[in-house]
Order: sequence, then C-alpha cells, then structure tokens
Amino acid sequence: MPGPDLPPAAEPMTPEALLSRWPTSVQKVELLNGVLIFAGDFDERDLDTARRTYPGRRPVLNVDGGLEVHPAGAGDPTPLLA
Repeated sequence: MPGPDLPPAAEPMTPEALLSRWPTSVQKVELLNGVLIFAGDFDERDLDTARRTYPGRRPVLNVDGGLEVHPAGAGDPTPLLA
C-alpha cells in the first residue's frame, strides 16, 4: 500500500500523511479534455476522498496509479490513461 495510513477522522493529520497522500502531496496535475489528472500512486482511500471533494464528478484510478476526475455523466468513466 503506498504512503502511510491516514489517521482516523478524529485524529489530527500527521506530517507523513500530509506530505504523501492526496490531495496535499500532489506534485503534478493536468487538465485534459475537461478531466483533472493527478499524477501519483493513489488507492481506494484517495478515490473516496475525491468523491467527497468533487461531488457529482466521476473519479477513477488509472493504470499508472494516477487519479482522474471526470466531468459529471452517466455510468463509470473510462480512464484516459488505460
């Protein structure tokens, strides 16, 4: 599992988690055809965070371990980096 575990919601954020987890640790973000692409090594926890951060949008993990946030629409999006 990449990066340290996130602290529970009632606990303060640790420096390790702050520096290595999305969205604060993102080193590169691109916008391609209306899709935000966050470069990095993300997992399901980051996907849940993206769903809460971008309500109505459709976040998905791509094959490179990146996080893509697609515009609103029906169904699951197809990652641009498949």
